[in-house]
Amino acid sequence: MADGAHAFSFPALSGGTISLKSFAGRPVLVVNTASECGFTPQYADLKALHDRLGPRGLVVLGVPSNDFGAQEPGDEAAIARFCTSRYQVDFPMAAKQPVLGAGAHPFYRWIAETLGEGAVPRWNFHKFLVGPDGALVDGWPSSVKPQDPKIVAAIEPLLE
Repeated sequence: MADGAHAFSFPALSGGTISLKSFAGRPVLVVNTASECGFTPQYADLKALHDRLGPRGLVVLGVPSNDFGAQEPGDEAAIARFCTSRYQVDFPMAAKQPVLGAGAHPFYRWIAETLGEGAVPRWNFHKFLVGPDGALVDGWPSSVKPQDPKIVAAIEPLLE
């Protein structure tokens, strides 16, 4: 796919659409999130990463999903309340999306087609880095925290 990730968009948590093409020229860290997961405190790390590297071009995009352990049971309003009140999330958030199987959001089906089924998220807070050109740069499982040196080292060369 010539546009890579830039071909995709997500419905926004607050209404409207988040088009990955609108982030062309900037790296995007796409993370499937959940409000009731053992990894949920990573929202604080995602916010810190966004605050630190956002001014240099990084976009963090949260994609809530209920695919793993039904750990995102709320509707969009409940998810938005939780993220802003508990973690002061101010980076873009998509509306709740499936990330697994035939019904997965097209972005996640593209990841499976591009990198193989072994690359699809295995749990909440799986991270994928999309380069400024829309190419998939790398991915990290839930256990790798957002500010891990491996992730920061992959992002840094892509910043303005």
